[in-house]
Amino acid sequence: MIFKFNERSPATESPQLKAALKHQLVMTERMEKCSDKADQQLVSTICRKYPTLRDEQPFKTVYRWLEGKRQDDAVGNLWRIHDTLYDLSDFADQHPGGTSWIRLTKGTDITEAFETHHIETYAEKLLPRFKVGEAKHPRNVTLTFHEDGFFRTLKRRVREQLRFVNRTPIESSKTIIDCLIVTVSLFAALAIRQQSYLFAALTGVLVSWTMIASHNYFHKRDNWRMRLFNLAFLSYREWRIAHILSHHLYPNSLLDLEMSYFEPVFCWLPDPNTKGSFQRYGSWVYGPTFYALGCMIDFLNRFVISIKDLKPAFHWDDSVSFILPIFMFLIGYPDTSLTEVLSMWIFIICVASFCFSFTSANSAHHHPDIVHNGDLIPDNMDFGLYQIATIVDRSDVKGSLFAVLITYGDHCLHHLFPTLDHAILPQLYPVFLETCKQFETEYRENGWIDHIVGQHQQLARIETTIYDPKKKLKNRVH
Repeated sequence: MIFKFNERSPATESPQLKAALKHQLVMTERMEKCSDKADQQLVSTICRKYPTLRDEQPFKTVYRWLEGKRQDDAVGNLWRIHDTLYDLSDFADQHPGGTSWIRLTKGTDITEAFETHHIETYAEKLLPRFKVGEAKHPRNVTLTFHEDGFFRTLKRRVREQLRFVNRTPIESSKTIIDCLIVTVSLFAALAIRQQSYLFAALTGVLVSWTMIASHNYFHKRDNWRMRLFNLAFLSYREWRIAHILSHHLYPNSLLDLEMSYFEPVFCWLPDPNTKGSFQRYGSWVYGPTFYALGCMIDFLNRFVISIKDLKPAFHWDDSVSFILPIFMFLIGYPDTSLTEVLSMWIFIICVASFCFSFTSANSAHHHPDIVHNGDLIPDNMDFGLYQIATIVDRSDVKGSLFAVLITYGDHCLHHLFPTLDHAILPQLYPVFLETCKQFETEYRENGWIDHIVGQHQQLARIETTIYDPKKKLKNRVH
C-alpha cells in the first residue's frame, strides 16, 4: 500500500499544523506495518494545503473562512469551476438562485457548489459565455467529478428520474413548517398567559423544530421560510456560508467550518494533538450546557466581532429573533411585566438552543465508523463517494416527512442534491441504491441512540482508520 499525505504550504506551518504533521508521520509508520493491500494510494485529507486562517483564534467567522479560502484557491477576482476560470460579475443579478451566492463566492473555487446545486444542464451550457481562461494550477480540493464516476452517473439518473417525480408532497413541507410557526405562537401565548414554564419548554422545542425545518429552504432561491431560522439568535445568512458553502461541500474535512468552529470544546477529528482527556470524555458532562447556551454564544460572538472589526454583523432579518418576545409582551400586557416576558423568553431560547444543538450534533456526521479528516481514503476520491463516507443516515425517521424535516433526515441524498425539497427525496432512493450497488459502496443508516453514543465515541477517538466502501465498519489502525 502506498500512503500519500497532501502537501502543505510552509507559510501556514502553525504549531497546530506542525503537531498534525508529526501525528501523520506516526500514523504512516503504523499503517505501513499493518498494510495488507498493494499499490493503493491513500490520503488523509481532501486538501492540498492546510486551510489558511483555520486555526485563527479567538473569534472565527464565516467571512474569515471565505477570506482564507480565497487565498488558498488563488483565482483573483474570478470564479473557478473545475479547471476553468469565469467572470460571473455581470451574471450575479441574473442568477435565479439569488445574487448572494455569486457575490459571496467571488475569488473562490465553486466546483462542488456548482455541481450539487445544478442538476439540469442549463447552467453548464451557459458557462462558456463567461469563460476567461484555464486555471494554471490544480484545484486545492482533490475530490473528483469524472463523467463515469459515481456522482456524475447518479446525477444523470436523478435528472431523468425527476421528470417522473410526484412533486405534490412539496406542498406538505410548506404546510408542516407553516403549522410549526403557528403552533410556536400558540404555545408562547399559553406560556405567558398561564405563566407556565412547561408551556414555555414546549415552545422552545417547537422553535427548534421550526429552525431545523427551515434548513430545507436554505439551498433554494431566497424565500421567507429560510428566515425562520433566525428565531433563536442564529443567522441564516451566516449558516448559508458555514453550512452550505463549507460543511455541505466538504463534510468532516479541514474545510468544514462546522468542525473547526467548535474547537477546542468539541473536537471530532481523530487527532490526539488537538484534544486531551477533557475534550475526549468531558462532553458527556459539559456538552448539555454548551447545547443550551449555543445560540446566545453565537449571537454574542457576532456582536463582539462587529465591534472589534467595526463591521456590522447584523442585518434587518436578525430582528426575527425579537418577534417572539414582542408577541409575548403584547399577549401578556398589562398583567405581565417586561421582566417576566424576558425571563421566559430567555428560557425558551435556551430550550430551543439545547434541542437544536443536540439534534445537529447527533444527526448524521459524527460516529467512529464515519470518515473524518485524518482517516485514510482513496486519493482523488469521487465527490459522491466521499459524501457517503462521511454520513450515516437515521433509519428511525424514514417514511415520515415531519420527522425527516425536524431531524435532518434523508441526509445523504440531501447532501448530494441539496436544492431538492426533502419531500421528494424518498422517490430517488431506487436510483441512488442502484448506483451504490454498481459502484460497490454501501449506504449506511442506524438509529438515533447509536448516533448519540457514536458521536461521543468519535469525540474520544484518536485512532486513524482506513475507509472501506464495501464494509459497514472500517478497518481501525491501532
